[in-house]
Amino acid sequence: MFYLLQAGASSSSATTYLPLALQVLIAVGLVVFLMVLTHLLGPSRKTSDKLQNFTSGIESHGDARQPMAIKYFLTAILFVLFDVEVIFFYPYAVNIQGLGWSGFWAVLLFVGFFLCGFLYIVKKGALNWED
Repeated sequence: MFYLLQAGASSSSATTYLPLALQVLIAVGLVVFLMVLTHLLGPSRKTSDKLQNFTSGIESHGDARQPMAIKYFLTAILFVLFDVEVIFFYPYAVNIQGLGWSGFWAVLLFVGFFLCGFLYIVKKGALNWED
């Protein structure tokens, strides 16, 4: 069977996608078959305990939609943003000699953009917690 699938591999026709189509068809068919099988064979007991929301044994009280300070989320997003920017310094540090002066000027420009963004954030007061 594998010989038949590989025989037309040199031509650019629809038969070159036959192995991929078979794999996708088998995967989707298996998922559908298993979902139907578990639905038919599995128990279906709807009690009041099973229909309640899962609370991990702790009684819920109050409203879950309480307002929170945005400062925590803003600081987390800024950390991720600047952390990812710092990661881009690693390839430069590894290839510092191979990049030469053009690499130096590119990194200098990158640091300039980095500092402009940081100064903008400081000027807007995004890191002040006393507000």
